[in-house]
Amino acid sequence: MQDNKQFTFIEGSVDCIVYKNEENGFVVLTLDAGGEPVTVVGELGNVEEGEDLRLTGEYVNHRKFGMQFKAHLCERTLPKTASAIQKYLSSGVIKGIGPVLARKIVEAFGNNTLEIFDKQPDKLLEIEGISPKALDKIMDSYKKVFGVRNLMIFLSEYEISPTYGVRAWKRWEGLAKESIEKNPYIMCGFGVELPFSQAETLAGKMNFPKDSDQRISAGIAWILRENALSGHTCLPYDKLVDIAVEFLQIDKTSFDRVLQREVGEENLHIYTKGNREFVSLHEYYEAEDYIARRLKTLRDISYNNKIDFSHVIDLAEEQFGITYEKVQREAINTALSCGFLVLTGGPGTGKTTTLNAIISLFQQQGMTVMIAAPTGRAAKRISDLTGFEAKTIHRLLEVEFSDGEMPRFKHNENNLLDCDVMIIDEMSMTDTLLFSALLKALKFNCSLVMVGDSDQLPSVGAGNVLKDIIDSGIVPTVQLKEIFRQAQQSKIVTNAHMIVNGEVPDLADKSSDCFFFQRLEYQPLQELVVDLVKKRLPEAYGFDPINDIQVISPTRQGPSGTVELNKLIQSQLNPPSKKKSEIKSFLYTFREGDKVMQTKNNYDIMWKRLDDDGDETEKGSGIFNGDIGVITSINKILDIITIDFDGRICKYNNAMLEDVELSYAITVHKSQGSEFDAVILTAFKGFDKLYYRNLLYTAVTRAKKLLVIVGSANRIKFMVKNNRRTNRYTLLKNMLLEDSGETYGF
Repeated sequence: MQDNKQFTFIEGSVDCIVYKNEENGFVVLTLDAGGEPVTVVGELGNVEEGEDLRLTGEYVNHRKFGMQFKAHLCERTLPKTASAIQKYLSSGVIKGIGPVLARKIVEAFGNNTLEIFDKQPDKLLEIEGISPKALDKIMDSYKKVFGVRNLMIFLSEYEISPTYGVRAWKRWEGLAKESIEKNPYIMCGFGVELPFSQAETLAGKMNFPKDSDQRISAGIAWILRENALSGHTCLPYDKLVDIAVEFLQIDKTSFDRVLQREVGEENLHIYTKGNREFVSLHEYYEAEDYIARRLKTLRDISYNNKIDFSHVIDLAEEQFGITYEKVQREAINTALSCGFLVLTGGPGTGKTTTLNAIISLFQQQGMTVMIAAPTGRAAKRISDLTGFEAKTIHRLLEVEFSDGEMPRFKHNENNLLDCDVMIIDEMSMTDTLLFSALLKALKFNCSLVMVGDSDQLPSVGAGNVLKDIIDSGIVPTVQLKEIFRQAQQSKIVTNAHMIVNGEVPDLADKSSDCFFFQRLEYQPLQELVVDLVKKRLPEAYGFDPINDIQVISPTRQGPSGTVELNKLIQSQLNPPSKKKSEIKSFLYTFREGDKVMQTKNNYDIMWKRLDDDGDETEKGSGIFNGDIGVITSINKILDIITIDFDGRICKYNNAMLEDVELSYAITVHKSQGSEFDAVILTAFKGFDKLYYRNLLYTAVTRAKKLLVIVGSANRIKFMVKNNRRTNRYTLLKNMLLEDSGETYGF
């Protein structure tokens, strides 16, 4: 709990449940607090009428609904009197017991009713209407309900959010409390995701020993997962041991003992590259190993299928009225003959034209082609460019459920996708776990065409899949380099290629689609960015400030970073209004009409599409890192924030806003896979490691029609000359090269 808040306590019996959200546990109820009715709101989980509660929280005055008690912690006590017990059982909390049966049970056992459930359940057979079969059903429900409740009460004593309690119950059910008492650090694992610092607090209050193997193993896994957030699928042993020894305050002997135990249990893996050992979590090791084995199998198949399709390409030229360049013909022929290709190239090099030919010619052979992309915006973009339907990888695989960060897909090695050719666009954005999941869902002989720009930033998720595949040489790779004449008219295109070739772009020419404004102080830079978004670009080009214009920055921090720019732009485009409801998060105040972005994959968020009449036309689940939407409504009393993500309508609660940010301005990394009609890029002072060539290239290539760069010319020059590639520790390239005797190291 935050120190700057003054919390109070209230106790009472739940008189009435006004509203309950089954998905997130948010409840609005009336509490009988000593004869005084109190409206209570909060994430209280599965509370029922008749329960006695002790709540920790604060009184707040809602402008529409008046005084309420906002509960932060909830301790449950069971009803004690016969009337309260009857009301509780009548609520339907226990399956198989309705109001009539509840009255009979309480009439028979009075105040001792719940004790009978606990210690002498067979006595319930004395009640008319309860058969042995019905009793089994009742007791199964009773144990489940009270198991959850006991777990929540247990965790609330340690101030652990009910969110983690729900996850723990889903994972271990009736064994959850006992398992946590034996090892509180299991709460850090996949499926629960309790931050390690909170697990440390929990373990400390439980007097759990600091030198325990459980603590050390959880600490090692946490370090590896934190580094996976930075893109690494593994860490060098020497780096990992230094970090762990300092972070956990242990000796190297203890580290090595636990590491070897975890390796023996296959929770961790050690892989040798040259003379250096690397440590990987099981899920990343398994994914990279599977990718390597599958691609090597595809390579072996493709070597036996080489056919010259030149005549077919000639016919395609006649059909489409196009003359393909030599390298384009090479790409088309390789895709058709080998069924195995990486196609790369920057803007204006004919990548889309080449891809269109590949798709059409595969289809003319009677083959079923599926097109996938890592994000919704990338899928929409490739659909618009090619005219062929594309879906996100998640949507193709169909997410069924997830354990925390790990999704489970309907399509896998036991339920394959019905396609003969899989084309993956924006392959540079596809991370290790997702690519592995997609490969598992493909038929053994399915052709695979991977399309991407190897000069762009690597994926947000862990891995460097496209680069590792290209560098291994295992997959036939065709790179399109020549800029077509029509594309040469665009300064966005020509400047992008200058940047990737190490040349400083032409910043003086303001006659085309690329402009530069020098601003060497923060305030003038901020004022110009806001003016461009609000007034100048909409008036000059007709761009919509929300849908067409995107501000991009290399960094989140500082006066030219996304956090500060978001607040400034929001104050002008969507200022406070009595007509607009708003809600505060840790970082931002969100209002109806705000442009927002999801910052973390959430496979459990349900969405639906509606037609013009408001009828549901489609539904699904999953909102992902980088998805951009608009807040359409905020209902504070019911804790429902409705967000429209390009037609996917979702319901959020306040807690879920932890993974949402304003997106009037976004970082370059978050812009990957998207294109915007107009991009305003800030390039000013900042941490030098964040300002490098392929980050600038990625930012520039996000603009479709107009690019405006605001900042320092010297900073642009610095970025072009700084060709520091994002270094990621991965195993994939080495695994791909294992059978050839080649290896590489860092």
